[in-house]
Amino acid sequence: PLPAQGSLLYLDALHTAFPQALAPRGTALLSWVPGCPRAPPAGWPLPTLYCTPAEAGTLPSRAAALRVQLLFALRERGLRVLEAGLAAELHDALAALRAGWPELAQDVALGRLSPQPGLPEGVRGRLQALLAPDAARAAELRAECARGFQGIVRRLWPRLELVVVGTAHGAEQLYRDALRQADCEGLPFYCPFYRVAGALLGVNLWPEQPVPRFLLCPDWAFHEFLPCPAKEEPQTVLLDELWEGREYGLVLTAWRGEYRCRAGEVLRVTGFHKQCPVVEPVRREGQALSVRGENIPEERFCQSLCRAVGMWPGARLVDYVCVESALLGASSGVCAPHYEVFVELRGLRDLSEGQRYKLDQCLQEDFPIYKSFRFKGSIGPLRLHLVGARAFARLREALGSPLPMPRVLREQRLLQLVQSTVIS
Repeated sequence: PLPAQGSLLYLDALHTAFPQALAPRGTALLSWVPGCPRAPPAGWPLPTLYCTPAEAGTLPSRAAALRVQLLFALRERGLRVLEAGLAAELHDALAALRAGWPELAQDVALGRLSPQPGLPEGVRGRLQALLAPDAARAAELRAECARGFQGIVRRLWPRLELVVVGTAHGAEQLYRDALRQADCEGLPFYCPFYRVAGALLGVNLWPEQPVPRFLLCPDWAFHEFLPCPAKEEPQTVLLDELWEGREYGLVLTAWRGEYRCRAGEVLRVTGFHKQCPVVEPVRREGQALSVRGENIPEERFCQSLCRAVGMWPGARLVDYVCVESALLGASSGVCAPHYEVFVELRGLRDLSEGQRYKLDQCLQEDFPIYKSFRFKGSIGPLRLHLVGARAFARLREALGSPLPMPRVLREQRLLQLVQSTVIS
């Protein structure tokens, strides 16, 4: 649970910026917490805010949970807030709307919850008892979806003020940006809290700013920081020793477990608020690519990939994941260590060899050490694979818990799943 101070700071910031956001039953929650009672990502125990039943988020299937919550959200025309644990959860829920809006509209019209995989019959009966037929709202849904999906969220919920997401930085930024440009066009996104390894570290007091920044609160956990780049014998510094503009690796001791560990997060100090540091998460240390010690960070690889996709006419990047060839074992063939990249695109169904090479070329231009290893043959050419629609929704389901998307796969079972979805 969140410290009471954190909940109150959040509620005050939200109410100040968006006075109507705390209306009763004005928030729809799209979040998968399998087998657990509702713990809203935004972090305050005010059940009267929600129009989505708590039980819907605890279903064993992620896809079923998001669809059921979406159905309850669609019934409420007067929503003020859409809330999700991860930007990816909102992304996938709206993808389910794109794919199945006629069936969802029919369920709204009939006051019905259709059977589906991952929805136990007993649970379906209890949730269906909360529904009532609404033909007028169903007709509105059909009309708006038939017009297309650019800005669909604001058209379906005209009184909506903002989107609240538990995590929208790092790996989740790709989904947040895609939502901003399409389905959620014109709506502000607010990420209220910064959590790492189960510990709450900071709160975002600036809901209207597009880039989330977090005020580190000294009483919520014990923070230490390793200056970046790391020295041979690094020494940690404390909150009062941080410098604006510098990056630090986070070392965390959470009060609950009293364990001390490197959290795998790198932060940049962007300023101070009443002497407490304000930080912006920069990258996850465990998500760097490295087959020869070249160490390509997650966020910079994503920039290179987006630059390559920009050279493919009509293509838009939906999602991606990477694998270092060592995980493939014998299936990678007799070749130098290399990267394998799996992408989902919108607007392209196939890639030529020349288009595939653009990504390797961009990496060589952006990372001189990678270019050097490629020139010497120590690293082999990158292999790029195109996967089918909803491949990454299946991958997130297979992760088994609502965690940010890994960008470098380390498990064979996840690799095999994404390989089974390759179409080109």
